[in-house]
Amino acid sequence: MTRRAKRILWVDDEIDLLRPHLLFLQQRGYHVDAITNGDDGLALLREHPYDLVLLDEQMPGMSGLEVLKVLRREDLHARVVMISKSEEDRTMTEAIGRRVEAYLVKPTSPRQVLSVVTRILEGSAIRQQQAAQDFAARFSKLLLLRQDARTHTEFAALYEELVDWHVRLDAAGESGLLDSVASLIVELRGDFGSWIRQHYPRWVRGQEAGPLLSVDIVRELLVPLLGPNPVFFVVLDCMRLDQWRVIAPLLAPHFEIEEQLHFSILPTATPYARNALFSGEYPVEIARERPAWWNHSDDEGSLNTFEDDLLRAQLKRLTGRDVPVHYEKIFSDREEEQVRTRVRSALKSKGTVVALVFNFVDLMTHGRSESPILMEVAKDEKALRDLTRSWFQRSTLFSVLKEAAAEGHHVLFTTDHGSILCQRPTTVFARRDATANLRYKFGGDLRAEDPTSVFSTNDQKDLGFPPGKLGTTYLVAMEDFFFVYPTKLREYQARYRNSFLHGGISPEEMIVPVVHLTPRPR
Repeated sequence: MTRRAKRILWVDDEIDLLRPHLLFLQQRGYHVDAITNGDDGLALLREHPYDLVLLDEQMPGMSGLEVLKVLRREDLHARVVMISKSEEDRTMTEAIGRRVEAYLVKPTSPRQVLSVVTRILEGSAIRQQQAAQDFAARFSKLLLLRQDARTHTEFAALYEELVDWHVRLDAAGESGLLDSVASLIVELRGDFGSWIRQHYPRWVRGQEAGPLLSVDIVRELLVPLLGPNPVFFVVLDCMRLDQWRVIAPLLAPHFEIEEQLHFSILPTATPYARNALFSGEYPVEIARERPAWWNHSDDEGSLNTFEDDLLRAQLKRLTGRDVPVHYEKIFSDREEEQVRTRVRSALKSKGTVVALVFNFVDLMTHGRSESPILMEVAKDEKALRDLTRSWFQRSTLFSVLKEAAAEGHHVLFTTDHGSILCQRPTTVFARRDATANLRYKFGGDLRAEDPTSVFSTNDQKDLGFPPGKLGTTYLVAMEDFFFVYPTKLREYQARYRNSFLHGGISPEEMIVPVVHLTPRPR
């Protein structure tokens, strides 16, 4: 099938002087119509569809800006390149304000014009082709990296690269190769789960050097930022690495971004991983200091009520002094102005830590299983990324971060854990006292029908838990499994298959970003 030549309309009163430019474009396969005034240009645009308009700004009769104004009323999405002899900021600003694709200053060379035209009309196809070529060239190396992964650094680096490929290929529209990336991630999950099952208990016991964990974040990354100026400590609950990747470009104009990866502790759930962030401790240590806290449940409401106290205690333990802390947990953007006002007030205190927890992503993830509409809107990883980015652009979180950048405040931005799209049910046999989470459970006489689908232990020290009742078993789901009961098999399968869940062992849940945001000079 012959590709239709892209149509270009060039409107310029000195079009005869631009014959070399026109020939150059035509030789590259573009159909170019040339016209000498704005009125005739608009008439042609009303008769024929054009892929791009090259518009001279200074012409007798209607100026280029006047033509653009009319054109925007008649065709909001027309792609226009403004070409002008004027270097005045006002002219350029008005053209950009009317959403031109590019602004060129005469004299222009044929090659310069071709470069702009190619970027606008062919850029998407070129990026798609280049992304496909780059991934194909890298694919065999990725297979070897997966086979050779043995350390936390190698697993994290491979997962990070696969996430970047998934985001890049998706952005380039190369949907055909996304399945290849997804297959590599599936294989990585299996290797990662077996490796975590072997090494995680050693990290918790201090028997083996491990990665940066939830319990290390404040000590290693927040405390070095403390000083006379306020510092932000921001936690976006349940943020996957790929979700961070699509909101990072929105922050780049405001901050210099220094990114690391850390591993969430197990279970990768709010009552444990987020408490570990704020306390710097495993559950056994928190329970030792707060005996009433540990109630052998997984209820977030009861287990996450002391985050501000835990952070203050950890900062005092690490610095030897009382560090002022302003703590807020934000569930909705409806109170944006009140939140920003309280934050501004807190910033008046010298050396304060502004600790903010935003729960939108976690609420969306949980609510998705209960809402057919949300399930459809966020039906897969790509859709979840898009929804997260759309929310972030208009969120209280973004407003607070932009204000922090404008005032020159450093930000440590992270999450407690990620989530995984669960596809496979695995049956568990449990008594009524077992915890309810679909990715981890603990209770008496607890076992999984398929032992390969879980990390199972009877020793609470493997997870850094306080002592449990005699005979307690701890199960943590591997890969993309979720727990179902034999008595509710079909109900749970229908309700939770294709749900984003967390609490288990997978790269998506455990390997998450922690970012130092340094304000850019104003």
